[in-house]
Amino acid sequence: MLVFCLGATVSAAVPAQTASPELLAARARLLEAEARQAIAEAERAELLARLPPAQARALGGSVDTRGFGAAGLARAFDLALELAAELCQTLPPDRMVTLYDPIVSQGIVVARTVDAALGRQAQDLAVRNTELQRYIEANAPREEGRRRSALPLAWLTAPTMLLRAGADLASLFKTDTTLAGTAYGDGARALFASAMARSCPARLAGLSGGYMGELDVTRHAALLERVRLLGLERATLARHIDAIEALADAAKGERKKEITAVATGATVQLKAVDSFTEALRAGEASDKSPLFTTARYLGQAERSAGALVLDVDLRLEGLTVLRDNLFTGERLALSGVAFLWYRLHEPDGRLVRAEALRRISPPVQVKLRDLAGLAAKPPTR
Repeated sequence: MLVFCLGATVSAAVPAQTASPELLAARARLLEAEARQAIAEAERAELLARLPPAQARALGGSVDTRGFGAAGLARAFDLALELAAELCQTLPPDRMVTLYDPIVSQGIVVARTVDAALGRQAQDLAVRNTELQRYIEANAPREEGRRRSALPLAWLTAPTMLLRAGADLASLFKTDTTLAGTAYGDGARALFASAMARSCPARLAGLSGGYMGELDVTRHAALLERVRLLGLERATLARHIDAIEALADAAKGERKKEITAVATGATVQLKAVDSFTEALRAGEASDKSPLFTTARYLGQAERSAGALVLDVDLRLEGLTVLRDNLFTGERLALSGVAFLWYRLHEPDGRLVRAEALRRISPPVQVKLRDLAGLAAKPPTR
């Protein structure tokens, strides 16, 4: 460019002596235009030299959705809180509600069975002991002249029936139930239960899980009293068996066979009671003790008596979207999806209400460059 300007100056100086003023002005304007064009081309060349080559392309925006991270789950967590508050508003205002859980429901049924079995066996033993006492008095040696009292034939089959009932009851203790969790977020139900307790705690009779009243001394003491009464009747039965066996040893012939059959039937019943009492594990305070577990579930049954049953299923998914671009940099967006379906029942199974809800939170942009400053700020509500 310098050579061009010097040549133009020399060439303009040579004819300047003979050229007219108009021609000189035109030549000056032409030289200025050519100089401006040269400067523009030089600046363009410099700009192109700084840019990538023509065949290089800018990075296209890419979306990474390979996983649902905890960051995206935070948005789904917010949706769960909103759905719980919305569901609390739709519940009948004059009724208590308990959350349904298959394991807890099964535990309540078994606990009622154990509680009823304790009372029933104590009553049955009391009746049997009264009948055996009369039989012993009627068949004592001093009563030889009297008409001997015979036990009903049905009584001799009762111990076998009781033993079978005890075996069926023991099988309830061995029941193992497993539930399949949701595809994402195994604690979604527990989260929703806590969210409902946060929104309407006075409306819920139970959350069907967690603490269930095992520290209630009164309820556990009542069960232990039932076990004690059963033990007293068992001890009375054992004394009667000893007395009947003594009568059998002193008897002869058909009378000896009759008394021996009565003693055998009473012994079978005694073994059935011992098997049932041993299965209760009354001396243990752990999940392996049916009596301890019975106390827990009976408390839940008492609290939820007459309450509506809410069957809930919730699916939460969090979505993390990361966009990476050469010019705009990285951008992070968080979103959440919640699917909720529920059914409200009467205790007898009648359907009161059913509904399915869906919520999708709008994506929230997160500035990655400001994460350090954001972490340093105190949390705000």
